[in-house]
Amino acid sequence: MRIYKVGGAVRDRLLGKPVTDIDWVVVGATTEEMLAKGFRPVGADFPVFLHPKSGEEYALARTERKSGRGYGGFTFHASPEVTLEEDLIRRDLTINAMAEDDQQNLTDPYHGQRDLEARLLRHVSPAFAEDPLRVLRVARFAARYAALGFTVAPETLELMRQLSASGELEALTPERSWKEISRALMEDQPQVFIEVLRACDALKVLMPEVDALFGVPQPPAHHPEIDTGVHTLSVLQQAAMHKQSLTVRWACLLHDLGKGLTPEEEWPQHIAHEFKGLKLIKAVNERFKAPRDCQELALLVGEYHTHGHRALELKPSTLLELLQSFDVYRRPQRFEEFIAACEMDARGRKGLEERSYPQADYLRGAATAARSVAVQPLLEKGFKGPELGEAIKRERLKALKAYKEAASA
Repeated sequence: MRIYKVGGAVRDRLLGKPVTDIDWVVVGATTEEMLAKGFRPVGADFPVFLHPKSGEEYALARTERKSGRGYGGFTFHASPEVTLEEDLIRRDLTINAMAEDDQQNLTDPYHGQRDLEARLLRHVSPAFAEDPLRVLRVARFAARYAALGFTVAPETLELMRQLSASGELEALTPERSWKEISRALMEDQPQVFIEVLRACDALKVLMPEVDALFGVPQPPAHHPEIDTGVHTLSVLQQAAMHKQSLTVRWACLLHDLGKGLTPEEEWPQHIAHEFKGLKLIKAVNERFKAPRDCQELALLVGEYHTHGHRALELKPSTLLELLQSFDVYRRPQRFEEFIAACEMDARGRKGLEERSYPQADYLRGAATAARSVAVQPLLEKGFKGPELGEAIKRERLKALKAYKEAASA
């Protein structure tokens, strides 16, 4: 029995990055031997065990072959005869196909260290094209390591194009796709994830609504970058730079989908794009079964982001409707995330990345003013039921009028 550290732990150590998760592969062992040493089995599809003390995952060396469609369409074979090199060749990228023994002796049969130095994301073998999930994984790694200068090798990008054209991407489950998408959006340069998916034609398969934004012009007075797709990438980049949450980043990606529906003869104007985009945002949400908080914020940002930009001009009654739509009284955090998404949208414009966004504090102040209305005095006046609701609304409107006047003074 020989045990090796494999994959990301080896890659990140060689890159000088912090190592968090460690995967181990065990060569020359049987399931019975692992159980006898106190390892606990966890894998349903292939032999994976948890270490009796550390809880880390140890997998028996295995081979795999394609037996069906999609990410799960593989048959695995694990036995003591499977070599370390055979186990490593089934991995996706050369930089993930290296192993170390307990003395940090490197096993690198597919030149992963060379590709680390060349800053290349390159596939290990032609079997790469058998697993559609690898399109998303490579795009995610590109986003993670873009700051270090990594790019996707041309021949790997070509295999990704073949996968995109094969229909295999449609076989991915929403859960697997969302796991990769959500992780990619939380990388330091999530816009690179979208750029790579677009470069290999996967974006038009997975998110045709986002792909449709590229080449769609906007008024240069408001959007010096002009192209709606480029703007979307810039907004996503700003969200990452400002360390925004996944919910905000997801909303940033989808906020302008309605502009992809504007007839060419109406370009560069996009009248009512906020409302038109809601059905597209809903479709993307459902396609990937995004978490409820991500779905809700994306729809609200899509519908109201221009309200956010025009906050200083809004009538008190419109401002009240906006606050009601977000239920700022019970869910203040969601409104705060809306404000963040609006600010990222405003900053995601060429040359305007550093411009101040006074709307943010104005909206926060409006929410505070509306929330400051006390209900108890109205109850003491005898209001109840629907009448109480109307009375609260009147008082909140009065508070917002006073707030607007004070802010304008």
